[in-house]
Amino acid sequence: MQGTARESRGRGMRERRQGFDYERYRRLLAEAVDESRRMALINLLIEERARDRLAACLTSERNTATAMRIAEVLGTSRP
Repeated sequence: MQGTARESRGRGMRERRQGFDYERYRRLLAEAVDESRRMALINLLIEERARDRLAACLTSERNTATAMRIAEVLGTSRP
């Protein structure tokens, strides 16, 4: 059981490093000493998350279009 927990913990750490700049967010949080800076940090997090979701959506659409085109070229699609 310990091996599994250790493996999943390591996998999560890798995913975090790829997706988010935790050091940057930690620094911004430390600098958010008043309401306006805290709101700016919250807005930044929301904007970056929205941008990530849009990029994922565009990638999915591009993959779907590619798969459809491949099917068309191979003659496996139906009109």
